[in-house]
Amino acid sequence: MQTNQSAATAQTTANLIAELQSFGIRLADPKAGAASRRGGAGPSDHKAVTIDGVTVMVPIHTASAFDSPYSASAPAADGTCEVRRDGAAMGRISFPPQPRFYGLSTADGVPYSKIATLHGRDVLATTILQTCIRYQSRTKTCQFCAIGQSLAAGRTIAHKTPGQLAEVARAAVELDGVKHMVMTTGTPNATDRGAGVLCDSAAAVKAAVPLPIQGQCEPPDDDVWFTRMREAGIDSLGMHLEVVTPDLRARIMPGKASVPIERYMTAFEAAVPVFGRGQVSTYILAGLGDTREALLDISGRLVALGVYPFIVPFVPISGTPLEDHPSPSPEFMASVLGPLAQMLRDGGLSAEKVKAGCAKCGACSALSTFEKLAGEKLAAERETA
Repeated sequence: MQTNQSAATAQTTANLIAELQSFGIRLADPKAGAASRRGGAGPSDHKAVTIDGVTVMVPIHTASAFDSPYSASAPAADGTCEVRRDGAAMGRISFPPQPRFYGLSTADGVPYSKIATLHGRDVLATTILQTCIRYQSRTKTCQFCAIGQSLAAGRTIAHKTPGQLAEVARAAVELDGVKHMVMTTGTPNATDRGAGVLCDSAAAVKAAVPLPIQGQCEPPDDDVWFTRMREAGIDSLGMHLEVVTPDLRARIMPGKASVPIERYMTAFEAAVPVFGRGQVSTYILAGLGDTREALLDISGRLVALGVYPFIVPFVPISGTPLEDHPSPSPEFMASVLGPLAQMLRDGGLSAEKVKAGCAKCGACSALSTFEKLAGEKLAAERETA
């Protein structure tokens, strides 16, 4: 989006991203650009939107989006849309185009889009196992998760084989210039917790194309898996806390909370020497009840270990127990992301340095924009010193 001010500052962009990710946006043409995501693992019900050159994921299928003060017109001849807030013109946005690899299918007729999808602008993402031991019962499932929805709707397949992933990854790089890949998985067992299937998949992709890969799983029961994943071709690792207050974890994600925060911390300590500082990250959902202080306290501990805490606003997904839970306000997100960005800079960590994955993509949060703000502040202080 080009704002109505003559020069859009990083602060303006950061604030706007925070507002759009909190409120969502109503689109006159929801089919414009790359297809939106509905259901599935991780944040969903979003669409990729480019604002001032920054591509972010903005809710369009949620209840809050239907009532959002933000709306966008149908695309003009140049592909951009006018954005209005409560009727007042705010500027223009655009959308990444539909990837060309979506038009292809495997030899046995599986569309590539059911094997992996485009996230943000240049990230290939897949959920290798679209089933999870945590999803089998509402007494165990993470209440924000919709991993089974896209499978039930026929938008994906239950198990993506290493060969299928390698085939799609090669096409995505060659046809659409994809720069890195995210491999996540439903948790298949209480031992390696998905690390084994990540190893097999990453090795196949790396044999086909030199694409940086982030693997995502719960902490495995044995730290030897970190070395195995690294040797298989995984460049960065995500082990996602999602919620950081113990009683909230037990209530919102009762199955996953059986792996305590203490195990995550020891796993982080073991994984950072294998992958490197800043190449291990954790995804944290703001707005589910963790206080600002709790989020920043654990972020400080993580940064000290060399772990990148990627904090994103919670977005409710239709059909889940938390579908009516509100997203955090833009003001709350700014109160967390501003200090976190400074914390990251002081700790020598940054989204730009991450080799692959959610933190590098940054589309689900305004954090990378706040990082840029922290850098500009430091540069200004040095000039005046």
